Formats: sequence, structure tokens, C-alpha cells
Amino acid sequence: MNRIILILIAILLGVSSPAYANVTKENRQWQDETIYSIMIDRFNNGNTQNDFDVDTKNLEKYNGGDFQGIIDKLDYIKDMEFTAIRLTPIFDNRENGYHGYWVKDYYKVDEHFGTMKDFEKLVNEAHKRKLRVIIDFPANSEVKGKNLIDAATWWIKKTNIDGYSLPEVNKVPISFWREFSAAVKQEKKDFLLMGVSSGNTADDLEVYHEAGIDSLFDYNESEQMRQVFATTDRSFQSIPPAADKQNLDAHFFDNEFTKRFTKDIVDERQFPGARWKTALTYIYTTPGIPVMYYGTEIALTGGDIPDNRRLMNFRTEKDLIDYITKLGELRNQLPSLTRGTMEMLYEKSGMAVYKRVYKGETSIIAINNTNKSQKVTLTGDQVEGGKELRGLLGGDLVRSRDNQYILIVDRDNSEIYVLAEKTGFNLKFIAAAVIPGILAIWFLLLVFRRGKTNIVE
Repeated sequence: MNRIILILIAILLGVSSPAYANVTKENRQWQDETIYSIMIDRFNNGNTQNDFDVDTKNLEKYNGGDFQGIIDKLDYIKDMEFTAIRLTPIFDNRENGYHGYWVKDYYKVDEHFGTMKDFEKLVNEAHKRKLRVIIDFPANSEVKGKNLIDAATWWIKKTNIDGYSLPEVNKVPISFWREFSAAVKQEKKDFLLMGVSSGNTADDLEVYHEAGIDSLFDYNESEQMRQVFATTDRSFQSIPPAADKQNLDAHFFDNEFTKRFTKDIVDERQFPGARWKTALTYIYTTPGIPVMYYGTEIALTGGDIPDNRRLMNFRTEKDLIDYITKLGELRNQLPSLTRGTMEMLYEKSGMAVYKRVYKGETSIIAINNTNKSQKVTLTGDQVEGGKELRGLLGGDLVRSRDNQYILIVDRDNSEIYVLAEKTGFNLKFIAAAVIPGILAIWFLLLVFRRGKTNIVE
């Protein structure tokens, strides 16, 4: 009997495993990451001993966030399935430089954030959780030339960070970035450089790629996405084609220099939770690295600087956090979402269906950014017929009929499908329904037998 029970349990575990997961990610790459972006002073106060000049009622002053506060919340970040963190500058700043961009000394940490040991601990604790660490490195300050490059390489050797984001990358000569890139990448293999331009710029971003900047924040794309996703029934066609985007470029809706995307949503008299879910589904499933600004998970709002840099509130919006977590799980599980080709299959007035393919794994993403349910028919020319599409976000299942797939998606909903062989009976459902009953009967029989043995004795 015990042997039968073990077999039943093995069957249950077997049918519960994802049959589509036949492709694995070899050697973790930067395009596989999902980044949680933090303004240190506004995130979490973990050590009140370094609360110098703190005034939580004034957004132009230090508010108390520090390295220890981030350490205390690393599990919180990891649990949402993020794989990297990006921090605003950690360096010693001039008076009221809570944001980190008024650097005074590149070889010291700001005393309001903690000590060098605190920062080294932060990096170590992040790495223990397989979280990469990127920090902002302002290169347009008063300190210029080989001094900046020396400082940049010194921090890599000292703390083992994994990348730099480079604010106002377009305000520094290209020749400097070539030299800077060569030096830091010689210091550590697979070191990432992310260029952040100063707002929407007509500059040709490609020249920065050629200079060694791996990833760029494209404000033009961000602005178009904000317009599309802040409300419903707007075509995706205004967004620069995702298929043309480099896999390492940043996908973002807002950051420390912009108004919060939540404000756009509220201005459109929309519900932030629903709008954010749809928007995040798009950046989690199209080419590029999603970069999510702290507070997005609670739909934190805010206007121009410094209103967009409000204190984080950890009385969280569970529904949105759960959705972000699920998106992160699927992004981490499916190589096609981070490495696959990109092809738009259908797009009309806010309803979009696109395909991503990587080494035999095919994902179909359906996003309904309209105010009513939508029906889309995919042909055998678009998706291989004779199979089924298994919805991993909402649990939908679409089987091929006459080499066609008919997708029906409710308003303000999205689904991430994986193409798989057709299943006959729903073994997972049957196992989940029947096996617990068998186990219960076995338990009662076991109790009965033991009872009889005690009576005989």
C-alpha cells in the first residue's frame, strides 16, 4: 500500500510540472534580468544613527533612506522575482544632495546612507540572493578626465558591483565613453553600462552603443508607451517597433527624472492597478530589460521633481505585487520572453497579439488594452497548427481547430501563452481531484488497522 501511495504522489508531482519547459537559459545574461530601481534616500530607513539633517516633511531634504534599509528589504525585492537592483549615486554629496547627483568625493560614501562597510554588506547580501547591483555613476560633475575613470575602476575592485548606470550620458563627449568603457570592462567581465540621457533627445543613441554603452534608456519610447497605456483604446503603432529594439536596452515608464506614470493614469481618470498591469505585461514580454521604479508596486504617484521622489510606503497593494511577481516568474522561466525573436501578429486600437520564439519555444502574448472583450483568430501561417496554447498568466487554454486558434481576452486583461502539444484528458485536474481522496481513504484504513491491533493486544 505504501508503495502505491508513493507512486500516486510521484504522478501528482509529474503532471503538475510544466510540460512546456523544455528550453533552458544557458549562462545567465543581462537581457534576462529584471531591474528594481531605487532612490536610496526615499526607500527605507534601516539605521536612524545616520539620520543627519533628516526632514521627512520636506522632499528637498534628506528623508532617511540608507544602505541598511535596502538590505532589510532585499528579500522583499527578490520575492517579486527581480534579479537586479539599480541605486542612485552612493557617493559623498554636497549639502542637501539627497538624490546623489551633486557629487563631492567619488571615493567616499555619503554619510547619510551609511559607511563603506554597510555598502559592501549590501552588495554581498544582494549577491547571496543572486541579485546583481548597478549604481548610478554621474560623469558630468565638476570632477573630470582619468580621475573619474580611476574612481570607476576603484569601486569595482573595492565592492564587486556589477554595473554602472550613467546619468545624462548625452552631455559627456563620446571619446570619454570609449575610454571609460574599455577601462571598466577590463576590470570585470560582463560589467554592464546603462546610459541615461537627459530627457527626450534627438541625439542618435546608436553612437553610444558603438562607444561601449551596452544599454540605453530611450525616453522617446517611454513617452509613447505612457500615452498608449495611461488609458484604453489607443493603438500600439505609435510605440517604436519592439522588434527593432536591442535586447539590452532599458524598458521603463518612469524614473527619478520624470513624473510618475501613475499620475498620467489618474489624469486620464483610470484605475492605476489595471493600467499598470497592462503596461508592465508589455515591457516584461518584449525585447529589452524592464526597469521598474520603486513604488510602482503600490502605484505611487507624483508630479515633477521632487514630488516624483516620495517616500516608499510598505503598506503594500497585494494584488499588484502578486501580478508583478507572476510576470517575473514567467520572464525567468521562459527564455523566449528574454531572448526570442519578436513578431507582431495582430494589432488594432489597443488589442495586440505578438509572438516570441527561441530554440523551439514559442510564446504568444495577448494584451487587451481596450474597454471591451476582444476576439482574435490566429492562423496556421502565424502559429503552428494542431497544438494548443496554454495560458500561464490567467490559466486560459486554446486548442487548435482547423489549424486556427481563437483567442478571447477580457477588457483590461492579458495572457501569456506557450505553444505545446495537445493534451487529451486534463491529467493535472484529475490527479488534483482524485489523489487527495485516495490518500484520505488510505489514512483512514491505516488508523483503523492500528486501532484493531491495539484492541487485540
